[in-house]
Amino acid sequence: MDTSHRSTPTSAETPAGAGRWSVVTRRWPSLLGLAVATAVLATGADREVLSITVAVAALCYLAAAALGRPWVAWAVVGGGGIVVAASELAGVPWWAGVGVVAALLVIAGLVGGVPRAPLAAQAVALLGYGGLAVTAVLVAPRVGLVLAGLALAAHGIWDVVHYRRDEVVPRSLAEFCVLLDVPLGLGFLVLATVAGPQL
Repeated sequence: MDTSHRSTPTSAETPAGAGRWSVVTRRWPSLLGLAVATAVLATGADREVLSITVAVAALCYLAAAALGRPWVAWAVVGGGGIVVAASELAGVPWWAGVGVVAALLVIAGLVGGVPRAPLAAQAVALLGYGGLAVTAVLVAPRVGLVLAGLALAAHGIWDVVHYRRDEVVPRSLAEFCVLLDVPLGLGFLVLATVAGPQL
């Protein structure tokens, strides 16, 4: 019997192909986080970019807690960039714009009656991480790069806690942030160590 006309199974139809596709569909937040971290490191971004990343990461969590909607955290990933750009267009430091939005979110959370404990925790986290981010852009470049790298890598702990508890933000966002924050933060620490005096 002639079987030459039969089509060969594609890689997605084979058990190995299906397994690879399953990993991609289950771990897309990790893959996306690593891809973004790699892209930022490859572009040679500076402490300002790293500091903005720290502040926006904390803002994502605060927004989700303040509005009582976990999905909002994903929206703020892009929205935080808009806040930064709008602040700079208005002639004010990006961190001032982030601070104003954070204050408005806290007020919205209080008025909206969301649970106080998560709101307070995220507000304190934003003050802590955001404070480190702002300090990083005001000190000497190498010191700022180290400080921003440490702050971002440390934010990975915050991500892991929320991933394990499945609280405040979607687990997909926490997973994405872990694989963005830790490699990017550590990568910048390495960069601060090996970079020449021009840094």
